[in-house]
Amino acid sequence: MTIDQGSPPGLDLDRLAGFLDRECPGLIGGPLRAEVFDGGKSNLTYRVTDGQGQWVVRRPPLGHVLATAHDMMRENRIITALEPTPVPVPRTLALCSDPAVIGAPFYVMELMQGIPYRLCEQLEPLGRERVRAISTRMVEVLADLHAVDPGEVGLGDFGRPEGFLPRQVQRWKKQLDASKSREQPGVDELFDILVSSVPPDRAPAIVHGDFRLDNLLIDETDAVTAVLDWEMATIGDALTDLALLLAYNRMSRLEAGALIANAANAEGFITEDEILEAYAQRSGNDLEHVGFYLGLAYFKLAGIVEGIYFRHLGGQTVGPGFDQLGSLTEPLIQAGIASCKGSSR
Repeated sequence: MTIDQGSPPGLDLDRLAGFLDRECPGLIGGPLRAEVFDGGKSNLTYRVTDGQGQWVVRRPPLGHVLATAHDMMRENRIITALEPTPVPVPRTLALCSDPAVIGAPFYVMELMQGIPYRLCEQLEPLGRERVRAISTRMVEVLADLHAVDPGEVGLGDFGRPEGFLPRQVQRWKKQLDASKSREQPGVDELFDILVSSVPPDRAPAIVHGDFRLDNLLIDETDAVTAVLDWEMATIGDALTDLALLLAYNRMSRLEAGALIANAANAEGFITEDEILEAYAQRSGNDLEHVGFYLGLAYFKLAGIVEGIYFRHLGGQTVGPGFDQLGSLTEPLIQAGIASCKGSSR
C-alpha cells in the first residue's frame, strides 16, 4: 500500500501500515495520516486515520528512556485485562514488540470519544455543578479500579506487591539520579525520611501510577469513557494512586504546575477532604499514613518532572514550557518533606 509522505516524528506510516496489514487484515483501507496528540509530556500518542477509521498508536519518547517508565508491553497488557471490568478502557487492537518496525515497541487501540480536561479554563465553562460531577466521578473510577481483584483478571503476576512501598522509594531515587543535571536540595533528606517511615504492606491492588483528570476521557454526559496512560501501572498499594492525585492537585497551584495540569483549580472541583471522604466510602480503604503517601507522591512527581526536564535539556523532548518544568522539582521535594513531617497532611 502506498502511504502519504510526511510521517510525524517517531511514527513511520509506511511501516505501520505494513504491520497493520499483517496483524489486523482489513483494518485499514487507504493511505494513512497521523498527528501527535497535544498534552503528552512522556510517551508519544498519535491519532492515525485512513480517512474512514481512526485509531491511536502509543510509543515511548524518542530519546532518553528511563527503565520501566515507558513499557508498552505492560501498558497494553493491563488495558487488555481491564476490558471486561467496570473500569472504562479502550479496546486494544495490536501490539508490536519489535523496535525495527517504527524504532520502538508500540501498540494500537481504538479511539475513544471524550475530552481529557487538563486546564481550569476548559472545565469552568461547564459550570460549577458539572465540574463537581466530573471530579466526583473521577474519584469513583479510581475506587472502582482498586476494587478489581488482580488475580481474577489475569494480573496476579503483573507486579510484586510485597515490599512495594520500599521499592517505590528506591525506584524514584534512582530515577532522580538517572536524570540528574544539577544539584537538588532536599532530595537526600526526603529519601531518608521515606526510607525510615514506610507503612506496613496493604492488600494488593491494581495501581494506575499516574491517575489524574486529564488521563480520563469525559463525554457530553460527564461520564468517564476511558482511563488512559497506563505505562506506570503495576500491582501495589492503592493509596499511592490517591496520594498522587492529591499531589497533582496541589501542584496545580504552582505557576509552572499548570504546564502539567491545573483543572483542579476550577470552581466546583471537589476539595481534598471531599476526595478523601468519597474515596474512603466507595473503596472501603482506610486512609492511615496519608502523610507518608503524600511525601512519596511528591518524590515521584519530582522524578517525573526532572526526567522530562532532563530530556528537554538534551533536545529529546520538544514543546512549549518544557524549560520551566525544572522549577517544579525543588518545591515538590520540600512539599514532600513537609508532608512526611506532619506539617501538611
